[in-house]
Amino acid sequence: MTNLSVNLNKVALLRNTRNLGIPSVVNAAQICIDAGASGITVHPRPDERHIKPSDVYELAEMLSVEFNIEGNPFQPPFMEIVRQVNPTQCTLVPDAPNTFTSDCGWDLVRDREKLIPIINELKSLGIRVSLFMDTDPNQIQIAKKIGSDRIELYTEPYATAFRHGNVESVFQQYAAAARQAQAIGLGVNAGHDLNLQNLAKFCSIPNILEVSIGHALIADALDMGLSTAVKEYLKVLPESKI
Repeated sequence: MTNLSVNLNKVALLRNTRNLGIPSVVNAAQICIDAGASGITVHPRPDERHIKPSDVYELAEMLSVEFNIEGNPFQPPFMEIVRQVNPTQCTLVPDAPNTFTSDCGWDLVRDREKLIPIINELKSLGIRVSLFMDTDPNQIQIAKKIGSDRIELYTEPYATAFRHGNVESVFQQYAAAARQAQAIGLGVNAGHDLNLQNLAKFCSIPNILEVSIGHALIADALDMGLSTAVKEYLKVLPESKI
């Protein structure tokens, strides 16, 4: 079964354009949970362009599903937030402060020594650790060696290839990366630009544990409503129950 974790960044982005507190991130989370989502994802950034620390704390108080907090552990106040909230999963992402959106996986040849104490601390707190990764087999091997529990495959290249109609060779790279990770004991998540059109093919890769979807799902919600959008994504996922 592949779990759906709904990323609520874009709900917060819309909320932040006015000072009225609407739409509510907490209310959106409850709608997603009621519709069957297995998790909620947020990515608090230092510039607070969308999710704010207060959103993270409020969500932690009400969530009845897995909470996935993603972000760069070397950018304050990310680690302080994670320590206080103690989410189910922490997905470490190497985005720079001025990055428009996450655009690459970790270079663990360069960053492994910096990440090891972060990973060790998170695991000591009982938090599952996932590293945002490209499909490079050498990098995936290092992810296991430095103690990560899972990887999240960065799927923008797959989504771009799907959109342009030349997806098969790229898809095979992702399938091979997932098989490799699973063979060495890493769980495999996926996220970035997955949508109702490209999700089924990607999740034909066996044993994808979780997909984190935000932008496309929230865009679909403008057409069909948030609850219905969540249910439509769940229909696509392997063995999802609505």
